[in-house]
Amino acid sequence: MGAVVTAVIAIAAVVLGWITIEMACKPCLETGRRAMDRALDPNYDPDSPTNATTTAAGGGASATEPLLGDLSASTAPPAKAI
Repeated sequence: MGAVVTAVIAIAAVVLGWITIEMACKPCLETGRRAMDRALDPNYDPDSPTNATTTAAGGGASATEPLLGDLSASTAPPAKAI
């Protein structure tokens, strides 16, 4: 009976460890899984112009646009001096 209890505790520890890692590393794991799904998709063509317009985060930015865009046209109010 002691072996069964030990096995159940060990399995519960592995499951809780897995859940902890999934929660702690969620952004990295999602990005990696999305990249693997894209790499394993036989219909995905990285050279296609329709695929080049989407970013890894799911945004609609073009691959030729600068990452920061035009910072002079910012609509945010100026920072308050301390």
